[in-house]
Amino acid sequence: MTVLRPPPSQKSSAPRQPPLLLSNPEMVSQHTPCTLHHSVLPPELACDLFYTMLDAAQGWSRNKWWLFDRLVESPHRTSFFARLHDGVDGDETWQEAAQFWYNGRKTEAPQPFPEEMEEACKYIEKVVNDELRKRDRYALEWAGNGNDGQCWRANVAAANCYEGAKETVGFHSDQLTYLGPYPTIASLSLGTSRLFRLREVIPSSETGKRNARTYNIPVVHNSLTIMHASTQERFKHCVPPQSTIDIFRPSYPRRIKGASSEREQNIETSNCRINITFRFYRPDYRPHTIPRCKCGVPAVLKPDMKGRSDGPVHDAKTPSKDPNKFSVNAAQQDYSIRYWWMCYAGAQSEGKTCGMWKVMDAEAEGRGPFVGPLPGSHASSSKVTQED
Repeated sequence: MTVLRPPPSQKSSAPRQPPLLLSNPEMVSQHTPCTLHHSVLPPELACDLFYTMLDAAQGWSRNKWWLFDRLVESPHRTSFFARLHDGVDGDETWQEAAQFWYNGRKTEAPQPFPEEMEEACKYIEKVVNDELRKRDRYALEWAGNGNDGQCWRANVAAANCYEGAKETVGFHSDQLTYLGPYPTIASLSLGTSRLFRLREVIPSSETGKRNARTYNIPVVHNSLTIMHASTQERFKHCVPPQSTIDIFRPSYPRRIKGASSEREQNIETSNCRINITFRFYRPDYRPHTIPRCKCGVPAVLKPDMKGRSDGPVHDAKTPSKDPNKFSVNAAQQDYSIRYWWMCYAGAQSEGKTCGMWKVMDAEAEGRGPFVGPLPGSHASSSKVTQED
């Protein structure tokens, strides 16, 4: 008896690629829209900042929010810090953003940057702004400059403490509510080494044509990972659990309290990683400009990652045949993407939401200044070269 079977499918599935370890800065730049910088702070400052944040972390809390009708708790401790004077804008109401709303709820007042963090900002801001001057920019990036002529300033920082090998954070992209489109986020690692994992969100239009690849970046003590423009629009990131980690032994012991020039004799080891993500809360996304939903809560701004349309590479000199590779020197790849405002009250009210949703209209909302002209009512965006 002949068994009837359907004819073989003519549609070939895209090959799955194994995770790739990006073991050096060159590989990070080649495969992702990020850059990796080692030894960004003077060694003594890196140790002093680690000790300061490690002590502060004893009082940090674990975020709680509602997800799919159940209350969940983050498997790491976190806290917010705000800079009193950021040198970009005289209106300091952006501090309200850090203070009052996170995951759909009001929070306690943020801590001011401690002395060591202020000192670290001098180095980090220089690295970030130097990188921005090298890169092609997206039209919707912030184009304003501060009093010192710098475009990017760290006026808010989210700090996380991962103790041991099992404390983690799951895959996510950062909310853009106060950052605006195409933000630059500088992530400083202190203490024990962990993996920082990135995975692209494949647009719906490319489903079946290619699969997302996972990239693992080892982030060591005193290293800075800069998530450049398009990272939050194209990728999600996480800190995965590990089977083992190396115990961190600082290069310098603690300073003796009350005697800043003297240090203790013994060096204490640690199994903690301190992560400080320095962010630039844009003046054109001040709290009073953020739409509120019917719940009375500020909406959150998110990119339509699945609905974006990735355009062709236009530079014939350095074409990339590998769709998973990203090159800042390769040409202008266009991303047509929409951003939307949506209710986020459900994160704190047992998952209940008013369902508010609307597309961001940067021009109608009075946002800017931007690097390039607004490319349409749906906030489509394309890169602008440094020569433009």
